[in-house]
Amino acid sequence: MKEEIIIAGFGGQGVLSMGKILAYAGLMDNLEVTWMPAYGPEQRGGTANVTVILSDAPISSPVLNSYDTAVILNQQSLDKFESKVKPGGTLIYDPYSIHHAPTRTDITIVPVEAMEATFELPSSKAYNMVLLGALLKVRNLVPVEAVMKGLKKTLPERHHHLLPVNKEAILKGMELPKTD
Repeated sequence: MKEEIIIAGFGGQGVLSMGKILAYAGLMDNLEVTWMPAYGPEQRGGTANVTVILSDAPISSPVLNSYDTAVILNQQSLDKFESKVKPGGTLIYDPYSIHHAPTRTDITIVPVEAMEATFELPSSKAYNMVLLGALLKVRNLVPVEAVMKGLKKTLPERHHHLLPVNKEAILKGMELPKTD
């Protein structure tokens, strides 16, 4: 198994955190992992993306030109990365901030109403965890338990009281994709 993933959106949406948590979850599940963030000069409001590779074999390079899966959080990222999803790959996106939906017919396109779902949660900061849950439902990359271990590892101890909210958001995200 080898999965090459890009997560892209605006700074402040939790893109880099989502990738880091996914990478740690892969480590907790005994996978080989790379995590490579990229972001503009602004941490909030500028564009941000992160590539994560999860594999059961050694990974030769973290640099990618195409992806098995893309998780897209805004129009600018959709415009940039839709064409870079490999034929037969998967594009997961939140329609809330997308004005022109993806149009490719050679990939699986999964809209996830993550922003709407976030409004039902105790914290709006769990938006990225809703999307991570949707990714786990669609691609089944790592178990939720590994994600929770990764989350605990990445969150400072003073924020560990937020672990239950994040787990609720992940599980909520796993309910959203309409998979057949």
